[in-house]
Amino acid sequence: MRRRDFIALIGGAAVTWPLAARAQQAMPVIGYFSSRSSGAEGPIRGPFLKALEESGFAAGRNVSIEYRFAEGRDERLPLLVADLVARQVAMLVATDRPSALAAKEATKTVPIVFTSGLDPVQIGLVASFNRPGGNATGVALLSTELGPKRLGLVRELLPKPGTIAFVVNPNSAATPFQVKEMQAAAQAVGQSLLVVEAGTEEQFDKVFAMMAERNVAAILYGANLFFQVIGERLVALAARYRIPALYEWREFVTAGGLMSYSTDRNEFGRVAGSYAGRILKGEKPADLPVVQSSRFEFVINLRTAKALGIEIPPSLLARADEVIE
Repeated sequence: MRRRDFIALIGGAAVTWPLAARAQQAMPVIGYFSSRSSGAEGPIRGPFLKALEESGFAAGRNVSIEYRFAEGRDERLPLLVADLVARQVAMLVATDRPSALAAKEATKTVPIVFTSGLDPVQIGLVASFNRPGGNATGVALLSTELGPKRLGLVRELLPKPGTIAFVVNPNSAATPFQVKEMQAAAQAVGQSLLVVEAGTEEQFDKVFAMMAERNVAAILYGANLFFQVIGERLVALAARYRIPALYEWREFVTAGGLMSYSTDRNEFGRVAGSYAGRILKGEKPADLPVVQSSRFEFVINLRTAKALGIEIPPSLLARADEVIE
């Protein structure tokens, strides 16, 4: 090989390698984090990834995703999001209220796509629904506000219930609002309501024993991320003590719980994925209106009803979106 050709070859390699390296580094990175566990996040993550791919970004092909999960321990969120911001992610996807607030606190420049069960304007995530402003947008869920609807479903299941327990996590900032709303709804219909607090998994053995001693007729759960993380444990305890329970999400029912009523996580997961794709293409969060979740999902497990000796009224069966037989 002539010296001139050799120099040209080396020079070409020197140019090609950095270009290839830069191309690889240019793949955008999404920082995806949640207060939930990885398993509890699945029903949201799946629709998110599908919508993201439909918008032109497939994980591992032209976008990379860094996942972080707090496993129900919100105190870990500031460290998780700080790590993601330090990695210079292209955006943050925060799929619950505590994560969204941690993201907003961590950065005023990195785009944020969030989902929140509390009004995002009231808690400071955005300036307004139509004009979010700043660096965040996403989906507002009817989550914490669904307690009275769930109370009505339990009363329809048990026409003359005794005391209904409302189980909440005292460590959640949303709990006072939920308790106030549920107490008002119960008082309006003359329903005896027992508010029960449990903030750790270990407390639930004592809580269930107490509810059994009090002859609680049914259990309602407040909207809480920690309850999702320990969902199978809660379902098992309800089965052991033979207390009918209505949960927040369908995964409790597929695990053996009796009923659930919630917003449709497939819907808001897809909205978050679509917004993430649009932002990666250059749109700004400030220009993307916050979407109000509008679809709901009512699920009944007939096997569990039979095990509890409960006959589900035809009126409830007719309204169910899914019946597990």
